[in-house]
Amino acid sequence: MRAFLATTCILASTLLCGGCATKKYVQNTTAPIQAKVDQVGQQTTQNGQQIEDTRNQVKQVDDKAQRGISAAQERAASADQHAAAADQHAAAADQHAATADQHAGDALNKANQVGSGLAGLRNAVANIDDYKLQNTISVQFGLAKFVLSSEAKSDLDKFAESIKSSKRFQIAVEGFTDSTGPKDFNEALSKKRADAVVQYLVAKHDIPVYLIHVIGLGDSKPVDEAKTAAARAKNRRVEVKAYSADAVTGSLSGTGNPQ
Repeated sequence: MRAFLATTCILASTLLCGGCATKKYVQNTTAPIQAKVDQVGQQTTQNGQQIEDTRNQVKQVDDKAQRGISAAQERAASADQHAAAADQHAAAADQHAATADQHAGDALNKANQVGSGLAGLRNAVANIDDYKLQNTISVQFGLAKFVLSSEAKSDLDKFAESIKSSKRFQIAVEGFTDSTGPKDFNEALSKKRADAVVQYLVAKHDIPVYLIHVIGLGDSKPVDEAKTAAARAKNRRVEVKAYSADAVTGSLSGTGNPQ
């Protein structure tokens, strides 16, 4: 029995010693492998961080590039707007220049017209004594009336026919009233009577209005100073006189008629 126990103890001791040796061997074999695994994991972590840093850097560069592109686009758009505004200003300047040229041309034409008018006026003044009385009529009106009667129109028709053959003539139209009524009323009435005669000569016989000189003189210059009804009827009149210069040699510059 003692021998059996002794043998058992020896076997147990042997097994225990063998197990310890195996565990130590395993530990010695796996330690380097674990170290490599840990090293690889650490390197992987570092690589991941570097990749993330690189992505951040690329993003920052991309953001800067986008901002640069946007700024360039804004500057380009602003440059286009300035160019368009410059084109508009240039077009406006051309329009103003064209308008100025037109005004200058108009001013030159008016200056030429004024010069021609002044020349004609000088000639008219120089030849004022050349005009001689050619024909005269007296058109009668009713009391406080300024409408032409049939007889007055007939007289004006004959008067117009008598001067149509003349090339250089002037017509004087003077309106009058009798002495009854206020002075202001008579002056206005005499002007209306004279205007009625002028309107008829211009509208019916195409006599140029610039050849007619018209005035209303009220109750001045009566042809009959008597206080009778017949005398007052004579004074309610318009005197129409035609002056001609056809007998004078030569003609005024411009048109045949002085203005």
